[in-house]
Amino acid sequence: IVSLLGWVTIENQCGTTFENARIKLMAGDVNRIAPGSEGYDQLYMGLARARSVAGGEPGVTEKSFEDYHLYTVARPSTIRDRETKQIEFIRADQIKATRKYIYDGAEVNWQQYRGWGYDALRTHSDFGAKGTTKVSVVREFSNCESNNLGMPLPAGKLRFYRRDDDGQLEFTGENMIDHTPKDEVIRVTTGNAFDLVGERNRTNFQTDSSKRFTDEWFEIELRNHKKEPVTITVVEHLFRWRNWQISENDQDFKKKDSDTIEFDVTLAPDEEKTIKYKVHYSW
Repeated sequence: IVSLLGWVTIENQCGTTFENARIKLMAGDVNRIAPGSEGYDQLYMGLARARSVAGGEPGVTEKSFEDYHLYTVARPSTIRDRETKQIEFIRADQIKATRKYIYDGAEVNWQQYRGWGYDALRTHSDFGAKGTTKVSVVREFSNCESNNLGMPLPAGKLRFYRRDDDGQLEFTGENMIDHTPKDEVIRVTTGNAFDLVGERNRTNFQTDSSKRFTDEWFEIELRNHKKEPVTITVVEHLFRWRNWQISENDQDFKKKDSDTIEFDVTLAPDEEKTIKYKVHYSW
């Protein structure tokens, strides 16, 4: 359960002061021929595992406008030249959110393979062999009325905090979100888990261009050094070729899309587990 407190940050870099200005903010991908030097608005949202500060209703109202969303600040405000102001945008409590751990172990530098043909991508042993040990922390929540939200949210920075035992809010990560309509899921990566480790190794590789196939064997080791059990989602991208088949696997997986599979692995505290699978490509 989390609480959401959002602020609009307005910077005036216009070179003049605006007295008792009516402020409206447009959210959406609005085309402009050329950006000027006028001031800009940007949304910052802090998401805290804590009860929000008591107070009145947010001073911003929202409505649909053309194919965008218009946010109107209720009270006129004076913004001096080179001044930065913050206006409360949204607050909501009792938002159901989940934390997920994702191990997307393959590291592919697509710039390195620029200009490669299909045959090289299908058969070269170096492609997709490198890996990372980082396990990502991903936070998700639904922007719907049943989850105490349901308001179109502009693009901006989403910051997460958690209250420590001493009552102090501690920063636990941030990321940018895109313009998000109501009833959509907000999903952000906030960092990497310190006590979770993944290790991805290719253990065998065979290819035969005349028989038009490539086989790869992988082992993915996961280690949980936390004091509580966790479930890690292992993401594997089968991007050598569109025709593939998992011909060997020691754990169930689900097909996410045309070239991605996922394994959900639950580990007890201080437990290690290894996934093994073989993928067969044909063309």
